[in-house]
Amino acid sequence: MVRVWRRTHLGTEADRATFRTLHRASQAAPALREGLTRDSAERSVKHLRALLGTSALAITDTAGCLAWDGSGAHHRTQMSTLVAATLARGRTRSIDRADLRCDEPGCPVRTAVVSPLVVDERIVGTLAAFAATPTAGLARATEEVATWVSGQLDFAELESSRARLAEAELRALRAQISPHFIYNSLGAIASFVRTDPDRARELLLEFADFTRYSFRRHGEFTTLAEELRSVERYLLLEQARFGDRLLVTLSVAPEVLPVAIPFLCVQPLVENAVQHGLGRSEGPGRITITAYDRGQDCVIEVEDDGAGEEPERVRLALAGDTTPGAVGLGSVGLGNVDARLRATYGDDYGLVVETAPGAGTKVVVRAPKFAAGVSA
Repeated sequence: MVRVWRRTHLGTEADRATFRTLHRASQAAPALREGLTRDSAERSVKHLRALLGTSALAITDTAGCLAWDGSGAHHRTQMSTLVAATLARGRTRSIDRADLRCDEPGCPVRTAVVSPLVVDERIVGTLAAFAATPTAGLARATEEVATWVSGQLDFAELESSRARLAEAELRALRAQISPHFIYNSLGAIASFVRTDPDRARELLLEFADFTRYSFRRHGEFTTLAEELRSVERYLLLEQARFGDRLLVTLSVAPEVLPVAIPFLCVQPLVENAVQHGLGRSEGPGRITITAYDRGQDCVIEVEDDGAGEEPERVRLALAGDTTPGAVGLGSVGLGNVDARLRATYGDDYGLVVETAPGAGTKVVVRAPKFAAGVSA
């Protein structure tokens, strides 16, 4: 029955061979996409050897062997010499018995094909396949597998670059936290030192907690609950400055509080709402923050009833334009937040801004409740 099922569902022997190849490649890929390290090499080497069907296989960096699978492990000591020769040549190299000396009788490792692993046009290591006799087929297969491994390592490099870019963008956003806000907050706290010392102490503690959260060094993501706690501290400090002029409405569904979101993706929007809403008028201003569940997504809305903005200025801000005529809403990181949301979740999850002169502004953030690689 098993044989009949296989013939029916997997087709010809060629189909089954293709399935085995893809399956083995898929087993090796997760480790390789973490980059070329001893751990990733050890976790992937047995799957790559099964892919090639050789007596032994080694993965190296530019110095020596990271992992070996199969027979003839005593040849590991020769890998640094083989790697150096391959690096000097810059392309696949066949090794014969003269260069792969062995005193052990019956050792199945007599020849080798060593192919470079290339990431961003730079050789970072080699893939070495060992066999009893040299064949043209083994040389071609080793070169093809090395090219595929290089592609997986390229993905790892891109992921690492993305992480470094996200960290750089976060550092840039921290640097944009308004110096005026810090100055004004400390000024407001100072004004209460004599008239209301208890409130001054409470505000000082809130200021310390706010800055501690904003400048923390761990974690690319946080929960919506933690982000809103920081927003609450920010608004308490602004209310100390604006008094009754700043009116805040907060409506949050409890089920979205644990959702993981990019760190500092709500607080800059609230700061924009205060600065470009209430900060431009003499009368009172209302800030409304809403978060709710919508199917697979969590939706967060930050709205003000202030002066609004020209849509073209918003477009320029989202594009990252910080020239004086285009700053508008982007002065505290609107474009930065939009870029990080798109980098994390894809282009379907960028900011949506609804505004017009005299009509106030609403900024909408949409984040999946569950996303691969996103956890607080």
